[in-house]
Amino acid sequence: MQIINLPEDLKTGGSSVFKVFDYQTSKESLKQMVSLGQNTFSFLMEGHKEVFADKTSVSIENSNFLLMKSGHCLMTEKLSNTIDNYRSILFFFTDESLLKFIQKHKISIKKYSNRASVHTFKYDDYLKVFVNGLIDISKFKLELQTKLLELKFEELMLYLIETKGVEFIFSLIPHVGSQLQHFIEIVESNKLNKLSLKELAFLSNMSVSTFKREFEKHFHNSPSKWFQEKRLEHAAFLLKEKLERPSDIFEDMGYENLSNFIQAFKTKYGVTPKQYQLN
Repeated sequence: MQIINLPEDLKTGGSSVFKVFDYQTSKESLKQMVSLGQNTFSFLMEGHKEVFADKTSVSIENSNFLLMKSGHCLMTEKLSNTIDNYRSILFFFTDESLLKFIQKHKISIKKYSNRASVHTFKYDDYLKVFVNGLIDISKFKLELQTKLLELKFEELMLYLIETKGVEFIFSLIPHVGSQLQHFIEIVESNKLNKLSLKELAFLSNMSVSTFKREFEKHFHNSPSKWFQEKRLEHAAFLLKEKLERPSDIFEDMGYENLSNFIQAFKTKYGVTPKQYQLN
């Protein structure tokens, strides 16, 4: 699958610090590999969006918008049911512009445990007007865009801090993290998501062969067997604690049919899912 590099592939031109792009399409995409060269606000206008990034996965309709940290992610875009279209206003900004904003407004940087790569915000009346302003700016000459976008970025950040709190900023601050910790977080947080090895390797910023090698080194099992074990353990939890029916969960556990799920479950636990539930 081709990797989309943003904002480079959009050919927006203009400032390297701030960019805005009115993105529209009539084609859906499923788990497209996207490399974000800059932090990005994605103001969803029409359609449905899903994002997997590091240890974060989110799904939104056009009543919400996203703030995504630069890096690798998997992105799904689905069309609106009413007008058969997808539209998102993309507002890109660099790490340097973020740090400049933090210094200017004397924001005290704190350690923050939730270093999520994607944040979800709900629109309000003020933000709807703000996004319409971005749409207008995207039509201006590049020189004027550059000047206005710097002001709009500061306006947006100040408003979000006032209405949503300052915590989201801490997770955007660039930091030198352990590659091993990053890798383990991606594996653990996606153990119940049906992602392919290629997709997991992309999120980990590794080749598939390196991902397999590192996986077996640190988890002492092959990826396919390890993920199957974790999903069967989760299935056991759903059967016993949530009283779910085997026929309702086998697909979510990654099995094409009920009989394969029953056989795999029996191999691990020595009884069928129904017997396990009744014991």
